[in-house]
Amino acid sequence: MKWIASLFVYLAVALGLFVFRQAWSALLGFHLAIILSLLIAKPKEPLKILFTSNHLKWSLLNILVCGSSGISLYFLWEKFGIAGNLSTGVGAMGLTPSNWLAFILYFSLLNPWIEEYFWRGYLGSQTTNFHISDCLYAGFHGLILLNKVQMSTIVYCLAVLTLAGWFWRQVAREDNGLLAPVLGHMAADFTILIAVYLHMQ
Repeated sequence: MKWIASLFVYLAVALGLFVFRQAWSALLGFHLAIILSLLIAKPKEPLKILFTSNHLKWSLLNILVCGSSGISLYFLWEKFGIAGNLSTGVGAMGLTPSNWLAFILYFSLLNPWIEEYFWRGYLGSQTTNFHISDCLYAGFHGLILLNKVQMSTIVYCLAVLTLAGWFWRQVAREDNGLLAPVLGHMAADFTILIAVYLHMQ
């Protein structure tokens, strides 16, 4: 059931990106697929783990390390081979100056809670080794990056995101909760989207 849920999530993202060709459809479909999967599965992990952190250092470390991802992207933009017509492509996906900031806020403030509970809570594992959930978490980002960056950058991003999934899982295991990963995920989402937004101006 767990792995069927992840395929359902992939399908929702693919439909939003390649059929409806709308960023909002992809994001909302992604969240709806996760929520429906969780309602059907009734996972044993209580929602309170989203707000649990036993060591402040984990939260601070996550915010600092993960927040640096967007800063790095901003200054290394040209190294990633990002498509020169990115602004046009993003606009064609329904993200315009009038709703970009709303998208950033929604994505940064809500998405991390939903993703962390799904990938690190429901699909997570206590193993210190790499786990299939780390790869599945990274994989759907490849759909988002298609036709926006060169293939070598997609491979690099998938490797980094697999490592990020593993790192957040270890933090959750050590801290006995998901708050620190949520805050790190939030910092990463916000800074990355701000970097993209600034480069498209």
